[in-house]
Amino acid sequence: MDSVLGIVGGSGLYDLAGLDNARWEYVESPWGEPSDAILFADLHGLPIRFLPRHGRGHRLGPRDINYRANIDALKRAGATDLVSFSACGSLAEQYPPGHFVLVDQFIDRTQGRQSSFFGAGCVAHVSMADPVSPILAEILRTAAADEAIQAASTGTYLVIDGPQFSSRAEARLYRAWGCDVIGMTNMPEAKLAREAELAYATVAMVTDFDCWHDAHDAVDVAGVLAVMQDNTEKARRLIERLGRTFPRTHPACPEADHALDGAIVTAQTHRDADLMRKLDAVAGRVLGAEED
Repeated sequence: MDSVLGIVGGSGLYDLAGLDNARWEYVESPWGEPSDAILFADLHGLPIRFLPRHGRGHRLGPRDINYRANIDALKRAGATDLVSFSACGSLAEQYPPGHFVLVDQFIDRTQGRQSSFFGAGCVAHVSMADPVSPILAEILRTAAADEAIQAASTGTYLVIDGPQFSSRAEARLYRAWGCDVIGMTNMPEAKLAREAELAYATVAMVTDFDCWHDAHDAVDVAGVLAVMQDNTEKARRLIERLGRTFPRTHPACPEADHALDGAIVTAQTHRDADLMRKLDAVAGRVLGAEED
């Protein structure tokens, strides 16, 4: 399978430059409205599909994002691998503002978000033990090193609803849990990417120390924006490097490529027809195999 690199742009990353054959195209999804149109382009010959998570102009807050429509639209656009960029606060002394963390684990503290494509009429359970593609993460580690971008190789990302920042008590609790960064957007995104059988990895871009660090002021928007501009420039360099070095054949990812094998437990005779039609892109591989 040829690689098509999907990129989800977080806060500060709303567009990409230096691309060939670039065009914005709206991709309809049966799950509702995606955050924006998708930028179809080539970067050094590598097909790119870019979606700004908050929409151009940052129109959507973390609780307003239709995560299911975003992942479904990227799958329909042909993405095989998905790199998610996310502005985050740091919960660890060793990850100061400006540092990147290549997350390998998540703790989901969000509530009320639509976190699955499956449900009544077609029940499925996928594994989230290892939510990040190790091969994709290694590709990102190498690209970051080539660009002299400081990037921790592992880390745990705690996801909160927002849009408010944490209290000091909450920040101390999350540090006691061993969390490294805190943000508002990578869940349920990572869960949905796994259900859609997309290899997934997160680049957490640290903008602040949240509010736990005695030597730093509590987080505010002005401080975040000041660091975000430099982080966005580094993210663009990292994407440029990926355009040069990303494998042109999709790197096999056992965790994601066959995530739905054996995951659907509802008998074919009891599945909801409307839901099955909505799953045509997300679960088309396994559903098509059942029909053969």
